[in-house]
Amino acid sequence: MAEVTEEVKSFKDIGICDQLEKEEVKSFKDLGICDQLVEACDSLGWKNPTKIQVEAVPHALEGKDLIGLAQTGSGKTGAFALPILQALLESSQKSVQPFFACVLSPTRELAIQIAEQFEALGSGIGLRCGVLVGGVDIVQQTLILAKRPHIVVATPGRLLDHLSNTKGFSLRTLKYLVLDEADRLLNEEFEKSLDEILNVIPRDRKTYLFSATMTKKVKKLQRACLRNPVKIEAASKYSTVDTLKQQYRFVPSKHKDCYLVYILTEMSNSTAMVFTRTCDATSFLALVLRNLGLRAIPINGHMSQPKRLGALNKFKARECNILICTDVASRGLDIPSVDMVINYDVPSNSKDYIHRVGRTARAGRSGVAISLVNQYELEWYLQIENLIGKKLPEFPAQEEEVLMLLDRVIDAKRISHTKLKEGGGKKRRGGDDEEEDDVEKYLGFKHKKSKKFKKGDKQHVK
Repeated sequence: MAEVTEEVKSFKDIGICDQLEKEEVKSFKDLGICDQLVEACDSLGWKNPTKIQVEAVPHALEGKDLIGLAQTGSGKTGAFALPILQALLESSQKSVQPFFACVLSPTRELAIQIAEQFEALGSGIGLRCGVLVGGVDIVQQTLILAKRPHIVVATPGRLLDHLSNTKGFSLRTLKYLVLDEADRLLNEEFEKSLDEILNVIPRDRKTYLFSATMTKKVKKLQRACLRNPVKIEAASKYSTVDTLKQQYRFVPSKHKDCYLVYILTEMSNSTAMVFTRTCDATSFLALVLRNLGLRAIPINGHMSQPKRLGALNKFKARECNILICTDVASRGLDIPSVDMVINYDVPSNSKDYIHRVGRTARAGRSGVAISLVNQYELEWYLQIENLIGKKLPEFPAQEEEVLMLLDRVIDAKRISHTKLKEGGGKKRRGGDDEEEDDVEKYLGFKHKKSKKFKKGDKQHVK
């Protein structure tokens, strides 16, 4: 009995076990959410609030600034969207209250996804939402701003473009500012744009910061633009969800492709996101896998926005069950059907690991994350284990069985190199768009030449 008591005490001490408080809240209505929004939650299948929503929503409804730290996939968007929509509803001038809230996101895809959630929650109250991201015609966005949306969801650079250049657009009436994936927004990449935005928006506003990970820069920002914020830690500082099965495999660099193909073939009925370090690697790896008959598609920052969204939609619709991506897809994207994340390249920043593996095992579902670690990535991998505070089990595989794929993989890589080289020649002659179309043709969703690669085939490779 003494042992049980001590164990429960230790869980409380590290802030993980909060079951008594959680059990007291049975519904969104218990949090103070109005009936209209409770119905909207029901229509989205949100039956009960998540832990971050339980902790954050009551403070937000009281009008306090928030710093929210929660595991990715834990419902952060709902935690800030619901209080903002309720405040908009309660505003006596909601029908003429444009630019009520602004949400900043580090990636285009995440911004679009946040806007979709706002629109879904606000569909019954006539909510207008505008998205301002790069890669989309700026004139078209100007027309969206002319309709004076209630909510603006934007990437910092494009928002600053419009604040500087779009006649008649300002955020003088802004009541709420949200920084989602705050740790990324506080990086040098966005720091200058963010400072300029903070200088031109009202100081009298509510500010929410949400992220799966936090950095020391949050303290600096807290002093600059938050007023007596409530800090909510619905997870340990850097953690992954309990429903995620994490594994690693030490592999020689020259055999990493074989192990990737082996895993994807063994789990051929699963949807998988494969993370690489560079944009070029996504295109090349997708070609290799398609030459082996696997349904892979790349997404990276060098692709135009329509092609990025097209790739994402094909993956969501399961036309392709393998998404090869850079860290552009690691932040906040909610794709419910992702069964597995594979770190083909181990991230050099261990915090990026948290975001990558957070693409699976979302909202209580189970998932698998496998990291392929070569001899040059060992130090980065050890930093990841140190960050999450656990030693991961090894992914089981017989090396002899894996290497039976070697000849076919080498063949597929040779063909892929040739195709990309041909595509590079066309790029020099015809520009980026022609090259994108050319590579898309090679990745083409009408690829007929590859024989379907099945599990049984590896027995006959040699």
